[in-house]
Amino acid sequence: MSILPRPRISQSILPPNPCRRIQLDELWSFNYCKAKNVTPDIASRVEGAGDVWLWVAVDADSKLVPCWKLGDRNAGTAFDFVHDLADRLSNRIQLTTEGHRVYLTAVESAFGSDIDYAMLVKMYGTNPREDETRYSPAKCTGIQMAVVTGSPDPKHISTSFVERQNWSVRTAMRRYTRLSNGFSRKIQNHAAAVALYYFSYNFIKIHRTLRVSPAMAAGVTNHLWEVSDLVTLWESEEAKRTA
Repeated sequence: MSILPRPRISQSILPPNPCRRIQLDELWSFNYCKAKNVTPDIASRVEGAGDVWLWVAVDADSKLVPCWKLGDRNAGTAFDFVHDLADRLSNRIQLTTEGHRVYLTAVESAFGSDIDYAMLVKMYGTNPREDETRYSPAKCTGIQMAVVTGSPDPKHISTSFVERQNWSVRTAMRRYTRLSNGFSRKIQNHAAAVALYYFSYNFIKIHRTLRVSPAMAAGVTNHLWEVSDLVTLWESEEAKRTA
């Protein structure tokens, strides 16, 4: 599947921000059908049919999502995603990812040595009763921290906040709810739904712990946005495109 660009309004609304502790992860979903069920006929008729991975960055302090990306779970998507993240930051950060090895090259390319980066690798036990664990992870039997670049603070080497954000996505966005019929049929609609969700998450929804929106906590905006603000932005973008 080709790497999908985000809607332009999502690209421009977040300026470079002073996040300091970022966590990255990927979230699986599918469009039209799962990859194993994509036939040549489906592939020719349905753009983007098959697995779709949502790559997400979360600021551990403000809970802001400074960037996200839809695409495959490969080095090409990782490269674009991490470079997009680097362009949105205004200072050196501490970064934590899980053990997906494509991050190594992507982070080095985007940040060089100007980063404190560590991987958190989780080890899982095996369960012979696969039918009961198919839609849930196996039991975590341990973790391994691996410092990759710089001097990350060990007490902040964690992916807990981005994993909690993944849970929020699966409960708030029907397209990501497992074992349901809410999956996307068109990849363009899937991308639009994700863009709407993250605009609402960053700017409109009050975070229960922070008592403000993530964008307010990060200093990106000084007020709580409303849906009408999003409509105004859309109208402005449409006016620019037709001018």
